[in-house]
Amino acid sequence: MSEVEITGIFDDVLGMIYSAKQKAEYQVNSTIIDLYWSIGEYVSKQIDVNGWGKSTVKALSEYILSKEPGIRGYSSQNIWRMKQFYETYKDKPELSKLLRENTWSNNLHIISKTKSYEEKEFYLKLASKEKYKAKELARQIDSGYYERLLLSNGKAPSAIESKDMTGVLRDMYMLEFLDLPEPYKEYDLKKAILKNMKKFLLEFGRDFIFMDEEYHVQVGNNDYYVDLLFFHRELQCLVAIDLKIDDFKPEYMGKMDFYLEALDRDIKKPHENPSVGMILCKNADTDVVEYSLSRSLSQTMIAEYKTKLIDKSILQRKLAELYDIAEEEVKNSQQD
Repeated sequence: MSEVEITGIFDDVLGMIYSAKQKAEYQVNSTIIDLYWSIGEYVSKQIDVNGWGKSTVKALSEYILSKEPGIRGYSSQNIWRMKQFYETYKDKPELSKLLRENTWSNNLHIISKTKSYEEKEFYLKLASKEKYKAKELARQIDSGYYERLLLSNGKAPSAIESKDMTGVLRDMYMLEFLDLPEPYKEYDLKKAILKNMKKFLLEFGRDFIFMDEEYHVQVGNNDYYVDLLFFHRELQCLVAIDLKIDDFKPEYMGKMDFYLEALDRDIKKPHENPSVGMILCKNADTDVVEYSLSRSLSQTMIAEYKTKLIDKSILQRKLAELYDIAEEEVKNSQQD
């Protein structure tokens, strides 16, 4: 057999692996959603029949954690969300398949950020088809994508389900004609920049250890996602990175402070130093890099952080370079 034929056969086997992996991921997610639905139904009925309240739900959460100390996802806040999840969709059996096709985080965003069932169904289909992570789905909802399509068409945009969503959303001419946001352009730009920024940091002095991307943190009852999370070996601290394809705004610093407080409270080990935040803001004209440091740091520690973290001017130059590379990558991908 020729090399081309062998490659084709090998690709068939690889395709089987990918297909099985995707099926397994769907089955696991579907099981989790079914479980959360069942817990939500149970709690909802206990509240109606036996008068359960906040203290009982809190006791339930503590009991679960006492029996399964390593288990996650069963805080009292999340149990209340399970109840809300069940009560929101209990009379909508036609949406059950879509609920299972979406992650728990996606379902929570749709419940909390949308109003009508038509809007919920639209975003459930969109997130399922485009395999959105929670942060990108939240960005789409916050941009008012559904409302803009509704205004442009004069009716709920349910017909979009029968089309190739990727083609529709990537059609920049259509977006410009309807005066819609360019969700893919910004998302793809950001994704490309973060990919290369991660590589740059890992190669820069070997002090940065990659931990996760779109790392979930909880502040009160709200869910947030850190773009990139690293650990700095020499400083012995977590480094949270937030990238904005936008001009710098003071509120970005406030948001990062929330991230750092949550990381220090829930993730930081007792022997580690306070976390540090890195805010990267880039658009076509400006690039801004700002560090956010914990208020608990002494002046001596602040000085040490500043000497051992990457200089802002270096990061600004790199950010500008990565933006240009990302723009070219996105441009080429849209032409393919």
